[in-house]
Amino acid sequence: MSAELTRTIKEEARRLGFPLAGVTTPDPPPHWPVYERWLAMGRHASMNYLAGERARACRRDPRQILPECRSILVLGIPYPPPSVAPPAEEDGPPRGRVASYAWGQDYHLVLPERLRALVAFIEAQAGGPLPHRIYTDTVPLLERDLAQRAGLGWIGKNTCLINPRFGSTFFLAEILLGLDLEPDPPFEADRCGTCRRCIEACPTGCILPDRTLDARACISYLTIENKGEIPERLRPALGEWVFGCDICQAVCPWNRFAPPEVDPAFAPLPGLPRPDLIAALNLDPQTFNRQFKTSPIQRARRRGYRRNAAVALGNLGRAEAIPALAQACQDEDALVRAHAAWSLERIHTTQSDP
Repeated sequence: MSAELTRTIKEEARRLGFPLAGVTTPDPPPHWPVYERWLAMGRHASMNYLAGERARACRRDPRQILPECRSILVLGIPYPPPSVAPPAEEDGPPRGRVASYAWGQDYHLVLPERLRALVAFIEAQAGGPLPHRIYTDTVPLLERDLAQRAGLGWIGKNTCLINPRFGSTFFLAEILLGLDLEPDPPFEADRCGTCRRCIEACPTGCILPDRTLDARACISYLTIENKGEIPERLRPALGEWVFGCDICQAVCPWNRFAPPEVDPAFAPLPGLPRPDLIAALNLDPQTFNRQFKTSPIQRARRRGYRRNAAVALGNLGRAEAIPALAQACQDEDALVRAHAAWSLERIHTTQSDP
């Protein structure tokens, strides 16, 4: 019955839009000691919520979240691969880059409804209510560890979970269940081999040999979770990125084969994936909230997004950005002022070089 029920649940998961579905146990994840060392070395930067006692306990033992948990259903749903991003027009306004997972609707808004529908289906199959919890990157779980143990892929050198068919461009979600399901065999193979493209392509060198990364130098952290100043020494490395970064995924050979067809919920919203940087720098609160109401970009907040746009304009070095940056140097927000001033000086310096 367990194997048949598991198969039926996976079929329903695929019908709901999750082409990846695997089952594992709630036993402690195998890379828990690596995570502890990562925290001890301060590589989580300012993300102190990762190091709290409760968060660490839950990552070490998923039963801390749901004591009745007997199985964990791990699900994956693809988002657009970076390769489908259009190039910026040569004669258009200066444009930035947004990580491909953030081109469409915020997965935190999209996936819970589908997870609840799947739980309802499971309970109907099981004959009644079950203890459960649903999560989409909203609770302390070592979800890539769980996904590898559920057979969905291997953890690559860039720290992403990689699936042979879908590459690494997919969201993960979990359902903790007080129900015995048939566990899948772990994905044991390491198919990165000797490839080092992600490590060599990272402009800040944040990808480490133990398949972790130093968030303090990661462009995704610097443009999203970091709410303060971006260190000056790292600003040039940000290039045109204003929200997240796709570099290590874009160079990964496995993502060359990722299907371009994705769920309509994650199709690009207007203005993405290449936002107008001058318009971004000039966003007022109402426009920002209206434009990104259902977008992951809300996570950076308006001041962070404008800060990032200022840095990207400085890195592009185009003269038409000078008036907008000069105006931003008078902005009421000190964070925006500081980064606009840096970019203005960078453009003037670049243009004055012989």
